[in-house]
Amino acid sequence: MLCRLVGVATVVLAFAGQSLGFEVGAVIRKIDADKRVAVVFANGQERTVKIAAAVKIQDENGKDLSGGLAAEQLKEGATVTLNVERDGNTPAIVSIRLGGKVNAPNRPNAPGQASVGKSSVGFKPLTEMTVEDRYKDEDGGLYGGGRNELPESLSAAAEKVTAKIQPLDAEGNPAADGKIALVSISMSNATQEFSRFKQLADADEQKSPLVSVVDCAQGGQTMARWADPQAACWTEADRRLKAHGVSHDQVQVAWVKLANAGPSGDLDEHGKQLERDTRIVLANLTEHFPNLRIAYLGSRIYGGWADGRLNPEPYAYEGAFVVRWLIQSQIKADADLNYDADLGEVKSPLLLWGPYFWADGVTPRKSDGLIWERSDLVGDGTHPSNTGRQKVAEQLLNFFKTDAPARTWFVRDSN
Repeated sequence: MLCRLVGVATVVLAFAGQSLGFEVGAVIRKIDADKRVAVVFANGQERTVKIAAAVKIQDENGKDLSGGLAAEQLKEGATVTLNVERDGNTPAIVSIRLGGKVNAPNRPNAPGQASVGKSSVGFKPLTEMTVEDRYKDEDGGLYGGGRNELPESLSAAAEKVTAKIQPLDAEGNPAADGKIALVSISMSNATQEFSRFKQLADADEQKSPLVSVVDCAQGGQTMARWADPQAACWTEADRRLKAHGVSHDQVQVAWVKLANAGPSGDLDEHGKQLERDTRIVLANLTEHFPNLRIAYLGSRIYGGWADGRLNPEPYAYEGAFVVRWLIQSQIKADADLNYDADLGEVKSPLLLWGPYFWADGVTPRKSDGLIWERSDLVGDGTHPSNTGRQKVAEQLLNFFKTDAPARTWFVRDSN
């Protein structure tokens, strides 16, 4: 929940308890590009807020605005929509979009208050769609054709690749007392969920002590951000790895949650952009972590409770099709997604589905009864609350302990 501003040397946005991202309408008072701070009027008060190094500047349609922080449109009095995330120990603006609505304090949808949203959007979870079902010309099943189980060829590939996952020393050499590092790569939802997963996993006696779980996902760092190999998110990921005593050569598995901020257009537009960005991210991961074997891909939780443009429905739902496109392309031997050195230059890890988190709001999912209630999201309806984080974390832990390929390296008795 957004707390009231507290006056210290500089007024900043503060949070009670767990820090979470949010979207807020504001009026620009001043932007100091050199000091990277913005003075804005939001929620009935004037605030001075840090601007992230990789801030995204967009026009009303969500397109990149030329000029960045120096754009003439970011003048005093301009109405904008800010996306704020935690940057280290300080909230920071990670995107500025022209336009939006400035809410007065204590009005519906003011920052810190619940968004309206919808309890259901009427879509079928991908895992419940059959081969006959259609959503924008897409059929059902995680792997298409109504199938949720690994195709035979992919199952064989997973067995071959997981056999190579073993404890490695800091230089990447096999070592009985080495490490198998599992990292997360993505944005705010992912770090909120994966950090909770790490807590559960590290306390679980079934997890192999050789597995080191490191949360490298970061607020505001969507696929579009990770696509830049020089972006600050890579530096921060390296810092976190070092803090956990993990080297690049010990990272062998990644969980990558696909999403971009402020998507627009139909699936063919925003989905293809997300696919392009993710392809670059996978290539960057391969370059950054030379022993990376597998990337477990995932899409978002239910986004129907959101009423902002950060990543509502149908975009949260449609991200799953992008995951499937990438996996299907790799199965079809797409050279840009090659994971097998015997077939040429390696440009990607093996791509597999991680857990599928989407359910249609309060409509129970048939397979396990999963629902997403309003209380599972914080005020913006987009980021998970403590109960939402717990739901994702428990699904992740169960997946790594029971999935046939994953348990071979994750579970204690399998190493």
